[in-house]
Amino acid sequence: MTEMEKMKAGLEYCFTDKELIARKSLAIVRCEEYNAIDGMDRQAQYEYLKQMLGGVGKRAWIAKRFSCDCGKNIFVGDDFFGNFNLTILDIREVYIGNHVMIGPNTLITTVGHPLSPNKRRGNMAHAEPVRIGNDVWIGGNVTIMPGITIGNNVVIAAGAVVTKDVPDNSLVGGVPAKLIKLLENDVEEF
Repeated sequence: MTEMEKMKAGLEYCFTDKELIARKSLAIVRCEEYNAIDGMDRQAQYEYLKQMLGGVGKRAWIAKRFSCDCGKNIFVGDDFFGNFNLTILDIREVYIGNHVMIGPNTLITTVGHPLSPNKRRGNMAHAEPVRIGNDVWIGGNVTIMPGITIGNNVVIAAGAVVTKDVPDNSLVGGVPAKLIKLLENDVEEF
């Protein structure tokens, strides 16, 4: 298997593989191009996001300094808002639902590295998809770890580190994030 095939299969892979480096290099260029668009030209930003990302719903916007590892592995729904300095390490897929707001300086990562120093020296990594439901508000300075699923109608408090799945209708916070309380669902459907 190629390193890309291993990565897509959820296996450990070498992140210094030429194909993976080329993909990341292209993402760096695309992020720089996106970040260079006039911040007042929301339509131009939206059109660029539709080319850059894997899927973009209606009324999606990401503030400047947006960074990602691929771009084509990011799928955002309608009414998506990503605030300043959003980083999405989309080595694997990141699915974001409708009506999602993400606060500034947030990191969503699909990639991690082994505990073994020998394997880290060998540039090994592993990646798992992240899924975020509808009607989610992610506060500023949040970190979402690989393989996490966040349900519908969820609020993640500022500064939280999400290391476990978050069920529907929940407010979580802390390091690691824990359930603070259940939330009322006051919309008819997700």
